[in-house]
Amino acid sequence: MAIILASASPRRQELLRQVGCEFTVMLSHIVEDNDQDVLPEELAIGHAREKALDVAARVSADDVVIGADTIVVLNGRVYGKPVDERDARNILAALSGKEHQVMTGIAVVKAGKLWTDVVITRVKIAEIGPEEVEQYLSTGEPMDKAGAYAIQGIGALLVEDIKGCYTNVVGLPLRKTAELLKKAGIILL
Repeated sequence: MAIILASASPRRQELLRQVGCEFTVMLSHIVEDNDQDVLPEELAIGHAREKALDVAARVSADDVVIGADTIVVLNGRVYGKPVDERDARNILAALSGKEHQVMTGIAVVKAGKLWTDVVITRVKIAEIGPEEVEQYLSTGEPMDKAGAYAIQGIGALLVEDIKGCYTNVVGLPLRKTAELLKKAGIILL
């Protein structure tokens, strides 16, 4: 039995390593579609489920597969990773001075069984002016992050307040992931 992370995210990988989880990585072939007409929570869980099931179909039934998807939601609008620098600039401008939600859907699959959940954290971005946005964009950090910022990096300077799970904002809520893995027979703690 192996644990397989269905994600290329270096942040998710680092979080799992941080808690001593031994795993391998196998990428899913799922293309995320943030324009689906479903609630944001359902969208995040749906993406996580699709990723986990896609990888689970290619490995042993005894293997445990973890899928995850993180989105940023502001006033009902879903923000994923920016498509380009202009998009990142627009996302950061939209988040400036406002509280938004970071939602990570998690799915764990083993032997045809599926467990899912979603974790929601509230994050307030400080008022940031165009100069700060441009300086942050120049670091390149926003480009592969949901909501165009990385709380675990330079983007921490943009965050005024957080209510909820910090590792969720990084990309994988560890406590909830551990709970789902326990259901699949994997004890991390």
